[in-house]
Amino acid sequence: MTIRPRDLIPGLLVAATGIGAGDLITASLAGSELGVVILWAAVAGAVLKLVLNEGLARWQLATGETLLEGWVTRLPAVVRWTFLIYLLLWSFVVGGALINACGMAASAFFQLGEADNSRMIWGAVHSVVGLVLVRAGSFRAFEYVMGVCIAAMFVCVCATAILLSPDWGAVGMGLVNPTIPEGGLGWVLGVLGGVGGTVTLLSYGYWIREHGRRGPEALGRCRLDLAVAYGMTAFFGIAMILIGSRLDLEGRGAGVALALADQLETVLGPTGRIVFLLGFWGAVFSSLLGVWQGVPYLFADFTRLLKRRQLSPRAQEGLTDPRQTRAYRGFQIALALLPLPLLTLSFRGVQLAYAVLGALFMPFLATTLLFMNNRTSWIGDRLRNGLLVNTGLLVTLIFFAWQGLRQLFESSGS
Repeated sequence: MTIRPRDLIPGLLVAATGIGAGDLITASLAGSELGVVILWAAVAGAVLKLVLNEGLARWQLATGETLLEGWVTRLPAVVRWTFLIYLLLWSFVVGGALINACGMAASAFFQLGEADNSRMIWGAVHSVVGLVLVRAGSFRAFEYVMGVCIAAMFVCVCATAILLSPDWGAVGMGLVNPTIPEGGLGWVLGVLGGVGGTVTLLSYGYWIREHGRRGPEALGRCRLDLAVAYGMTAFFGIAMILIGSRLDLEGRGAGVALALADQLETVLGPTGRIVFLLGFWGAVFSSLLGVWQGVPYLFADFTRLLKRRQLSPRAQEGLTDPRQTRAYRGFQIALALLPLPLLTLSFRGVQLAYAVLGALFMPFLATTLLFMNNRTSWIGDRLRNGLLVNTGLLVTLIFFAWQGLRQLFESSGS
């Protein structure tokens, strides 16, 4: 199997879309509270998401159907309608969270008047600019812009962590010696569940279609690009824990990113502040672009499936480009514009709603992969789950079910 750099792009798009403000805030606060002893949690969280995304690719390559198509055509009707309601609600909330985060990142560079007004103005600008970029450009152009954001995110955040000169011996122990400090379970669970995205994992199926991946023989390529992608995700989480471990963030809330930048300036000087903020902006804007481009695929696919009662496995050739359909374009516009009123709400409140909704999706995804990828009559013998994969999915299901319920109870009590 010959691997070209371009073959890694679908996985990198998933990583860039899944890493956002929530990962940055949770990991940095956890590092500030507990130190580097929980670095292992960033790696373990990335592995959990890798298991889920590999299962999604496994289903699609075995059947020729996206996972969403499998849900709609092979599972009871209650599944499809529940997911549609969830998708609409999640899209509205995640849109507001991303717009808020982009507004905060841009305001840190250039504040326009009062802080809240500046956040709202910059958030709206980023939403509209993101919409124009993903609508007007080709898929190749989208990949290029995302590549720039990924580079800014990864290089700047990791460079900041290295410049802080951590104790590398302690870093090594934190990676290989799983430890949960007393009173630190909540932070560890937050890091484990926060890295790597939620519903956006489903976009991977459409992005590998853009790259022409079909059939069981493409699974190895998918495993490789996902391994690289979640390796980057783990490194990002590690870097944010390292940064947080060197700073005092006690009592910080929604403004933790700006507090991080301000404290980094005292340690590394103005250059350190700018480098970190550039990485923060790259993380949140790449998430926004990935959601604006990838999530409308789900709605367009859903509406197409509802119009076709009898479905055979999807032939790739001759299909209408979903990006040219009214459903895709309409949902894309709604995603960028309808959540704008959420800019008037607190950043913390919107991010909390996003975290809760995302956590509730993961057990559903793991459950369906356990069921569907073990049906030999559906998936065949070649790509049917083995013992190791089933064990990984079961562990993932248990963890995210626990984490989802925990998030739900905490939000109802706050």
